[in-house]
Amino acid sequence: MKRIAAIVFLVVASGFSRTSAQQPARISGGNGTFYIGGYPNLIWIMDEATEKVTGTIQLKTGIPRRLGLSRDRSRFYIIDATQEKVEVVDIASKNTIDTFTLTEGNKRIRVNSVEPDPTHRYAILLTRSGTKLRDRVEVGPATLLQYALKEHKVMRTIPWPDGEERDNANLTFSPDGKLLYFLGNEILIFETENFTQVDRWDLSNLEEGLGQVSLSFGGFGGLDTTNDEPGFLTTAMTVEDPVQHRRMMGVARINLAKKDIEFYTIGPAGGVNFVLAPDRKHGYGLESAVDRYQFWTFDLEQRRVTSRAEFAGRPRMALKTSSNGRLLYIYQAGATIDAYDASTYKYLRTITLDGDMTTQFYVVPRARP
Repeated sequence: MKRIAAIVFLVVASGFSRTSAQQPARISGGNGTFYIGGYPNLIWIMDEATEKVTGTIQLKTGIPRRLGLSRDRSRFYIIDATQEKVEVVDIASKNTIDTFTLTEGNKRIRVNSVEPDPTHRYAILLTRSGTKLRDRVEVGPATLLQYALKEHKVMRTIPWPDGEERDNANLTFSPDGKLLYFLGNEILIFETENFTQVDRWDLSNLEEGLGQVSLSFGGFGGLDTTNDEPGFLTTAMTVEDPVQHRRMMGVARINLAKKDIEFYTIGPAGGVNFVLAPDRKHGYGLESAVDRYQFWTFDLEQRRVTSRAEFAGRPRMALKTSSNGRLLYIYQAGATIDAYDASTYKYLRTITLDGDMTTQFYVVPRARP
């Protein structure tokens, strides 16, 4: 009997061994932290390694709609779903340290974006007013405001460059806070004492005869520079072929301080959202067209697209990379985040939240890779 039992044990053990050997190793995204704003009024905090929620930050202003991470990664600046309230959260303590609104009486002020200066003394707000009158609502112009965060007051109205009002503005400060950059088809540079324009960088001067130039700032949530060096911006850029007048897509690495740009074309423009990998040597693209969803991989050192492939995507989606660059995360419009192998584009698993996400999410590494 002992001999039979030993044989059975060896057979079962060998079976377990074969099963274990056949199971592929689980690909981890790294040791970063996820921050995701969601319904009804919170920010989820998730451990990337376990893909589990480890905590929440309860918000005072309601449903978050835009979630902005400060450059020093110490605070979130959150715009609520009504776009009338702004909340500032200290990430370390998970506490709200400030809330404010510009709405007063019958005049509602909607805040479209918030860009804090590096010292958190003030923020640049892009706003638009709506005044409720007896028979109508009078909509005001889009306005740029410098707003003192501690004193809760408007310091000044910043004139639009060339007097041209804009519905959207991608703004970023220099690391020392002495300059403010307006990012678009050209880069306008303002000093931050009186907010006067001191320089204009026309990107179409990259090559003689180059046509219209436009920068891409990603999909849902806009500009995310988590993986970029301070003072740098790596993004997709489209240009017009000066000979055949075709729209061409490429990748640009912009050194804002030195007004230097490394740019190279990849191929015809196709609406590909670009994200930078943590190693800064690779980038990934998400192409979303009718009945066609594709992943792209860019080799930034060799200046070429190394692969692309279709996958079963979503009608609405956005892309992030994991903190170690091994996974691609597809999210937006729902309560799930799908994880894909960055090297093969193979679907791996789905992370499910307790409610719908309402903002972009950030993948913040614990240490710079």
